[in-house]
Amino acid sequence: MSLLVIAPCLLSPFYVYRGPKEKEYKTARRLRKLIGGLGEKWQVLAYPCPEYALIGWPRAPASREVYERLGMRERAKAIADFIGRILAEEKPEKVVFVGVKGSPTCGVFHTSSSDPREYPYHAMQEFFYLSKDERVKRSKELVREQGFKLKPLPGILFEILMARFPEGVYLEFDKEDIEGSLVRLERELNSGVP
Repeated sequence: MSLLVIAPCLLSPFYVYRGPKEKEYKTARRLRKLIGGLGEKWQVLAYPCPEYALIGWPRAPASREVYERLGMRERAKAIADFIGRILAEEKPEKVVFVGVKGSPTCGVFHTSSSDPREYPYHAMQEFFYLSKDERVKRSKELVREQGFKLKPLPGILFEILMARFPEGVYLEFDKEDIEGSLVRLERELNSGVP
């Protein structure tokens, strides 16, 4: 048995902090179709969304540093423990981890970064009361106001996963390059499967 460990927002776009946009719907549709054709040699683990587990939904966009201040590292360790228990019990022959480019928690090679001292933490609660259109608009404003940058670092959860499970294969799904991401994932899922 091989195991695909995947960020839940890639399969169900409703975990995305502001709510789904078309790129999230398309990503989920295409990934579900790909996974549906994998056959019996693969199992799928969509782990709990760390950001949802810590803050709930909907939530304002926040960087890796902001989530560090909010206590994400402990939540991420608990999710890594859950994944580790499954790996220990199931003993998959191959494990492919798939995260999300730019995610503060689930970025594999790229995460969002900003100065946590300047972040308007009240925005987290504010998002609960906004409509979807208002959240999308306010998200863009916050990203611009906070000067979010893409940094070549893993998100908090994937930093922990890569340290604990270095034998895994790690892929980053880029929702701005859905086709390329799908090609890379499909290639990996079909290579060296026992």
